[in-house]
Amino acid sequence: MRRSRALTDVVLYLRGQINTGLSWAFNAVRGGPRVTPPPLEEVIEGGRTPLALSRLLVGRSNLERQAAVARYLGEHRIPFALQAFGSPVSENFSVDIGSGERVLVLVAHHDAVPGSPGANDNAAAVGILLNLLERLSVSPPARLRVRFLFTAEEERGYLGARHYARAANLAEVAGVLSLELCGIGDSIAIWDAAEETQFLSSVRAALEAIGLVRDVTYHVVGRIPLFGSDHRAFAPEGVAAYGFTLVPSREAEALRQFVFSPLRSAFRHLIRRPVPFDTYHTARDSGSTLEPAALALALRALEAIIAEVT
Repeated sequence: MRRSRALTDVVLYLRGQINTGLSWAFNAVRGGPRVTPPPLEEVIEGGRTPLALSRLLVGRSNLERQAAVARYLGEHRIPFALQAFGSPVSENFSVDIGSGERVLVLVAHHDAVPGSPGANDNAAAVGILLNLLERLSVSPPARLRVRFLFTAEEERGYLGARHYARAANLAEVAGVLSLELCGIGDSIAIWDAAEETQFLSSVRAALEAIGLVRDVTYHVVGRIPLFGSDHRAFAPEGVAAYGFTLVPSREAEALRQFVFSPLRSAFRHLIRRPVPFDTYHTARDSGSTLEPAALALALRALEAIIAEVT
């Protein structure tokens, strides 16, 4: 087990290094419009919609993004746990709302690849969770703890999530959803869902309770071969853990081909990658691409999932 974990760590480390290195090189060559983030004080004191809160991160360096999340939580007097690791120091932040023995973990990473403003990947998801955290604190669930986990270093092989998962009491976790690319689209994708679990059944029921239709306005798909997110730090430990993403319905088939045949489709999509991958890890991943309707749909779905799991 220890040897297997060590091998996994090496593979993910190398993958993360390649991922960030290629992104830096690609964005240095291709470039894009420079994104100047607004003053942090202005964002913290401003609107509290998911779109407004995404501006905490968009266009900032990873150290600035990390500090912005901590400052926002501190300024609004939201108690949070901090887990520091690595050198230079990276930080995960977590906030629990509610009570009970079971825990639903909602994850959004706060880092971005070099050269990208990181709006859809992944400032939008952070904005959604910060807004949901505030809404839920008004009426916390009585039989469930919802853990809002903001991780560092997802782009380097889910490093922050893996540090967190290895130190956490996973026996109490009912399920994990990692929010990734949640700012563009009108359909929800639950992915890396290869096997049926009680948690997955609850997610399906929740999405259908708000009027979403399977294979039309929500999709459940199996293991995706190349792309990943923080839930993959939990799944090997036996936790029901899935990705949560927004996609445009009109791109459903193109996206299916793109993510399930990444090497073949890389050549096919050299000129045009399907939305939302057209801006993924690029300098064009700016706040102007985010869709308020997509953010609202993600928020409504997460509220329904919390109610169903409770």
